[in-house]
Formats: sequence, C-alpha cells, structure tokens
Amino acid sequence: MTKQKNFKVMNTILWIVQVFLAVTFIWAGTMKLFQSDELPWPWVKENPELVTISGIFDVLAGIGLTLPSLLRIQPKLTIYAAYGTVALMVSAIVFHIMRGEGNQIGFNIFILASAVFIVWGRLKKVPIKPKP
Repeated sequence: MTKQKNFKVMNTILWIVQVFLAVTFIWAGTMKLFQSDELPWPWVKENPELVTISGIFDVLAGIGLTLPSLLRIQPKLTIYAAYGTVALMVSAIVFHIMRGEGNQIGFNIFILASAVFIVWGRLKKVPIKPKP
C-alpha cells in the first residue's frame, strides 16, 4: 500500500472510532441527565450527584471527540477530549472495582483502549490541521 492510502485508511478508522465513542457518550450522558431513574445500575440510585456529573462529562466528551476535528477549529481539543476520556474510564474502572463490580469493567476497558487509540492516531499518525 502506498503511504497516501495508509493515511486514508487510518484516518477513516480513526473517524469511525471517534464517531462511535461520541455517539456512545452522548447517548449515555443524555440517559444519565434525563432518564436516570430508568437506568439499571445500583450506583445510579445511590449516587445521584455522581450520575449528573458523569452525565455532563459524558456529553462533553462526545462533543469534544468529534466537533473540533470535524470543524477543524482547534482540532487539538479532540486529543484533549480523548485524554479526558482516558481519565474518565480509569476513574470508572477504579469506582467499579472499589464497589466489588470488577466483572463489569470490560466495556470501560474497551472505551479506554479506543480513547488511547484516538490519542495515538491523532497525535502521531493522522493529525488534523486547523483551518488556515
């Protein structure tokens, strides 16, 4: 494969991961903010403030993972959002382990790995340039 084709393939994969994470976070954040009573997890009813805070962070992460790169206005904010996602997932993993819910961290690990992939890809492989 040529270098240009590799660049396009990696860019496409990164966009797919970014959009997947954005949709996931915006959906989860919206559920936490507007329908938290319907969520099945026990920690939701035990920690309503945490639900609100994590809902806000989820929505911000979803927006940050796509919008700056899509608009090419300060696209480095996408990398910062991915770093924030890493921090959020590490916090979620620690939270679940402390509650004895270690068997429920698989999805958090997947999201963590996806965010690390975005950081690596947008920093090293396929950076997005801001609009001139």
